[in-house]
Amino acid sequence: MKRLLIGGLMLTPLGACALGAAPPAPDLRTPAAYEAPAGQPLAAQALDRWWTLYGDAQLESLVERALAEAPDARTAAAKLREAQAVRRQALWATLPQGDIQGSAAKTRTDQVSGAQTGFVSGLGESESETLNFNVSWELDLWGKLRAARRAANADLAGARFDYESSRAALAASVADSLFQARGLAVQLDDARETLRIQRALHDVAAKKAGLGLAPSSDADRTAADVAQSEAQAASLAAQLQAARRTLLVLVGRGADPLDSLPAAAAVGTAPPPPAAVPGDLLARRPDVRQAQTRFESALGRLSYDKRALFPSFTLKPGVGLTRNVQPGSNIPGVGVIPGLDSTTSNWTLGAGLTVPVLDLPKLLAEVRAQNARAEQAGIAYEKAVQTAYSEAENALVGLNADENGVRLLTAGEAKARSAYDAARKGYGAGLSDLTSALQAEQQWRAARTALTGAQVQALRRSVQTFKALGGGWSPAGLAQQPAAPAAPKSSR
Repeated sequence: MKRLLIGGLMLTPLGACALGAAPPAPDLRTPAAYEAPAGQPLAAQALDRWWTLYGDAQLESLVERALAEAPDARTAAAKLREAQAVRRQALWATLPQGDIQGSAAKTRTDQVSGAQTGFVSGLGESESETLNFNVSWELDLWGKLRAARRAANADLAGARFDYESSRAALAASVADSLFQARGLAVQLDDARETLRIQRALHDVAAKKAGLGLAPSSDADRTAADVAQSEAQAASLAAQLQAARRTLLVLVGRGADPLDSLPAAAAVGTAPPPPAAVPGDLLARRPDVRQAQTRFESALGRLSYDKRALFPSFTLKPGVGLTRNVQPGSNIPGVGVIPGLDSTTSNWTLGAGLTVPVLDLPKLLAEVRAQNARAEQAGIAYEKAVQTAYSEAENALVGLNADENGVRLLTAGEAKARSAYDAARKGYGAGLSDLTSALQAEQQWRAARTALTGAQVQALRRSVQTFKALGGGWSPAGLAQQPAAPAAPKSSR
């Protein structure tokens, strides 16, 4: 037996040494600078709450409401509370284990047949009560329990970053949906104005055709234009209604009427994007931080599995208390001797040793599997860094292109408006007919619609940029607020 124990102690380290190389470290290199125009310097606090940079009271109110009461925000908070409970459970498993166990029994013994002759004992009632507290405490000689705590802490950190990522995505979705709804409102107004112009052109064409001054085909063509404009206006109205309802659901007000969420037919100006360094994304992007903690968790589990190959030593102290009550005995010639009532206590100080021998192949396979999982987590971390850089650069490049497009279309809209003003003055002075004036207005409306679309696209792209740069949460405040938000009493 002694030789077997020594052999097991020698076999386990040898198996641990045959596990192969550790997973490679992730490649976290980022370019020195973005291949995009530089942004404006902004304080970290401004990037944390980027929606306040738009100077839009409705936007700020909707985002704050969503972060407090939206279903997505409440779900993220509940997941974080779950992760905290799971961590406490995992950490508790690394501490000494033991339960207080007690039992009590009462037994009555009667003689149901035969004659009572000679010595008679054990008849009557007997009682027994026991109370034991046994503890099992595994000594962390190899750091296995420390590795388990490391993995549990990393899992909770990942859950916190997932919570922050969900809230940042929610804020961006609210802003994007609001700007989209406002853009649809502007397009609906323009579509209705275009419909008015088409109807006026149709009236002019119909009158000319009736007087024989123009072919009837002109009236038919303008009638088709009217029908097309009516269909477009109806489609935009339906899209606007759907966008407003979607936004209400997003902020946790899905049961409210549409009138409670006005969507002004106005488009604002996007604030300048913040200046950022690619390396800052490693700290600013919650999804990157989450990938990092998942890699750390995988390494912690790998360390735990490796140390499970070594012998484990366990202390097993315990204390107990026992009480016994026995019935009296009847001895001929002597009489009845009273029963016994005794109470005893005991304590135990033991130790245990577990050496994995027959389980060694299974444990080695688990180590190799966890090594592969850790490698996958490292690759995912690597990809998260590269994806963050790519999204940030693409967003900055796209925003710059959108802003250039807005400038060009603004100049084009101004020229179209100037042409419309000249045509209207010419019509008022009798120098041109109504058709020319209406066509000039139609061209101006089309240029205005294109400009509005570009402005909305620039606004939505700016939201993507703030999100891509890691805005919407405070990395510094994460350590100061370790607890998850409490469950709300009501969703309203």
